[in-house]
Amino acid sequence: MDDQGAAEAAEAADADASAQDTGSGSGSGSGSEGRISTREAARRLGVKPETLYAYVSRGLLTSRRVPGGRGSTFDPGEVAVLAGRGRPGSGAQDRPAEGAADGGWGRIPTSVTLIEADRYSFRGVDATALARAYSYEEVAEWVWTGELRRGVRFTAPPEPLAAARRAAGSLPAASGPMDRLRVAVIAAASADPLRFDLSPEAVLGTARSLIPTLVDALPAAGQPHRGAGRLAWRLWSRLTALPPDDASLRVLDAALALLIDHDLAASTLAVRVAASARAHPYAAVSAGLGALDGPLHGQASALAHRMLAEVLERGGAGPVVAGQLRAGQRIPGLGHRLYQGEDPRATLLFDLLTEVPAASDALAAARDVVATTARHTPLHANVDLALGVLSVACAMPEEAGETVFAVARTAGWIAHALEEYAERPLRMRPSGLYQGPRPPQPLP
Repeated sequence: MDDQGAAEAAEAADADASAQDTGSGSGSGSGSEGRISTREAARRLGVKPETLYAYVSRGLLTSRRVPGGRGSTFDPGEVAVLAGRGRPGSGAQDRPAEGAADGGWGRIPTSVTLIEADRYSFRGVDATALARAYSYEEVAEWVWTGELRRGVRFTAPPEPLAAARRAAGSLPAASGPMDRLRVAVIAAASADPLRFDLSPEAVLGTARSLIPTLVDALPAAGQPHRGAGRLAWRLWSRLTALPPDDASLRVLDAALALLIDHDLAASTLAVRVAASARAHPYAAVSAGLGALDGPLHGQASALAHRMLAEVLERGGAGPVVAGQLRAGQRIPGLGHRLYQGEDPRATLLFDLLTEVPAASDALAAARDVVATTARHTPLHANVDLALGVLSVACAMPEEAGETVFAVARTAGWIAHALEEYAERPLRMRPSGLYQGPRPPQPLP
């Protein structure tokens, strides 16, 4: 559920498969129609296959699946152009020229998050250090403004909150929290006549009211915490009927802060596209929620939750991991394309979870999964596994991790919308790489 955590691991695995499945016997790597294999494209660029697929996800290259196979092929011309520009991230030669035709689509300038060397930062400050030292609201303010406002609290305005609660409450009883969040955003927007004001002050006002509205629109699972002013405390009572303890609330608050942003994940890119068209902040957040609704992005932590619950039920990770692999499925919560080692967000959450007595069994299960899988392939834990430990240990539903992710990431989506509102409108307009029959074709 990480910003593409599962998707990135999946693409990396596909890249490895492609490197094995698409090369030609001559070693040239030529594919059909003059295209080249993943292995050959990676060789020409001097990168690993995983990096090649990172370029695809960022719009720097396009790939095409091999008919009837698992591999992919690449246009040698595109590879040559990218090779001539230098490896992305290696220097100024990779930056698009001013006024480039793609509007910077491949490399979108941002001052929000930097990911490098197995670390990530918000506006230049280590994100894990921020999450350890400050509350979610305080870190969100830092991400939005570059200023730290100690003790800041977010409050839901009465009319949008009432509209959001009515809309979320009208859904069928079996509806999940993400269903309720999606309709709550739309309902809150309808109650805000100033939603079309895209000035920075108005957008920040919307952010500070929308996030608590989303939380307070969810049905209560337990009694509100005595200090329900902070967002994490209010969200806790929406996720579990268990009474909170300080250590558990600390983990939830840190998880919210850690998940505020993670560069241009799929949902964040959707938000920037909407903001480029000057959609109001509620609509931009709705775009992010829509992109989040899938097993390769938002729902990855639910898969980790189910796996950990099964490990605890069966008394060990061995049969569970074997069952996943036998079914041709990847192990949830493991691997991240952007980190060589353990996801730094998982590292911090695991550390904080050691202070939660109720989490000891789930933590042991997670470590068992990592150790068991390492016998086959060296994959490290990502944030989805840590969210799974939190949700299992605290008797939360399997959708809890996705809910935490969506609430937290709303702050990051607003930060990126603010950046996009300051750019020229409709710049997010890439050109299609047409692959159909060439005209003129006979009239059908």
